[in-house]
Amino acid sequence: MADFDYLAIDTRGQETRGHIAAADIAAARAVLDRRRLYVVRIEPGSAPAARGRPLFGLQLGRPKMSGKQLTLFTRQLATLSRVSPLEESLRTITRQTEQEKVRDVVQHVHAGVVEGRRLADSMSREPKSFPPLYRAMVAAGESSGTLPAILERLSALLERQAEIRGKLLTALAYPIILALVATGVVAALMIFVVPQVVEQFDTVGQELPLLTRIVIAISDLLVGWWWLMLLAFAAGIAGFIMALRQPPIRLAFDTWLLRIPLLGRLLRDLHAARMARTLSTMVASRLPLLEGLVLTAGTIYNRRLKAASDEITDSIRSGGSLSAAMRRAGVFPPLLTYLAASGEAAGQLDEMLERAADYLEREFDRFTATAMSLLEPFIIVIMGGVVATIVLSILLPILQLNTLAGQ
Repeated sequence: MADFDYLAIDTRGQETRGHIAAADIAAARAVLDRRRLYVVRIEPGSAPAARGRPLFGLQLGRPKMSGKQLTLFTRQLATLSRVSPLEESLRTITRQTEQEKVRDVVQHVHAGVVEGRRLADSMSREPKSFPPLYRAMVAAGESSGTLPAILERLSALLERQAEIRGKLLTALAYPIILALVATGVVAALMIFVVPQVVEQFDTVGQELPLLTRIVIAISDLLVGWWWLMLLAFAAGIAGFIMALRQPPIRLAFDTWLLRIPLLGRLLRDLHAARMARTLSTMVASRLPLLEGLVLTAGTIYNRRLKAASDEITDSIRSGGSLSAAMRRAGVFPPLLTYLAASGEAAGQLDEMLERAADYLEREFDRFTATAMSLLEPFIIVIMGGVVATIVLSILLPILQLNTLAGQ
């Protein structure tokens, strides 16, 4: 195969430049003719991957589409690919995209398709924007001739994942802001208010109550050594992050997270729902289950859950069933295991996994709403208790002075 650069005019009368691989110039012209392109100039050239290749073959500084941008791109491509050729669909998306970063990525993919590459191969030139799981499903759609349907499933999967992330962020936003405000109020009281009030008790000559002395000691510590406490906190965070880079420590920490009563259940349900929906989409797309498990395991951040996914992959590779492997892993909800077994027995694994994902996501929504409704008043009560303690520590000496004055 030789490489050729060409200049052509499309059916709209617009110039199109690109690169194509073919046996000779005649074969390259034939391919361009089938694409309804009028060839103006075609000459031997070099592959784009060879031109301007960065040092050591690394493509540094390439833009990356965010999750939201990838979801929108997939929905647009799924819609346009049903009514127009793939090359034209990509060109339309490029023209309509306002973000320069997204336009650069789509143009690179479009150039690969114009050169004669498959869409999945063109997307592999932008690995930061298109993860392996995404490219595998696109490749399956191209191989089976059902790319528009696969893109529809992919867009639905990405939209559902974005919806779950949005709900989680919305649920956590208010408690986090409330906790930060509460911490700021308490710090302001201890650093600015308490020292001013303490000055009024210096000339009394009476022993202050124990609670007042404790609050004053904490206030003096914050006023005099706040910078050292911040440095110690930052050093602790940095040390913790470095420790998590050690595989045994990270595995132990992630295992401990799963054992926390509320947080552990939340993490397990989120992982199980995501895994069930992803596998359901891949099975419905006629992708091998084993390949789906391998690709899904690469997207898991919790090391304990990733180890469980790897165990399932090894079990299925040895001839076991998905439901039996899930049961042995011991970290998946019983409902998911039961529905997976039912789906395997009835030959409807994709449908049963999708139902399991729907149920687990509804449970996640209810659990999150309940947990957040309890967390908000808990933070308010804690803040009120701390502020009341500070106020009481100030009032006790005043009451003590009034008692002495009345005697």
